[in-house]
Amino acid sequence: MRTLRIAAAAEAASLLILPANLLTTHTAAVSTLVGPIHGTAYLVVVAATWPAPGAAAPGARRRSVVPGVGGLLALRRLRDTDRSRAGQSPPATTGL
Repeated sequence: MRTLRIAAAAEAASLLILPANLLTTHTAAVSTLVGPIHGTAYLVVVAATWPAPGAAAPGARRRSVVPGVGGLLALRRLRDTDRSRAGQSPPATTGL
């Protein structure tokens, strides 16, 4: 789970950095460094989600393959599944 959390954060952060760089300075060095980090983080998210306990929950594995935010979506699904197994109700959503 720790690996999945780190990779999901790196995937999301790099997804924010790449378009920001494209829209502002368009520095090649940033793209050269952050692009492979984003790709690697994406692959780690997918690879870490499949064997994770609770990944068989409906949609956890499918959510992990969504580029950019799949790791965060899979983490949320796994967390909700863990809570429901522990007898806790998932947090209330605002409906937005």
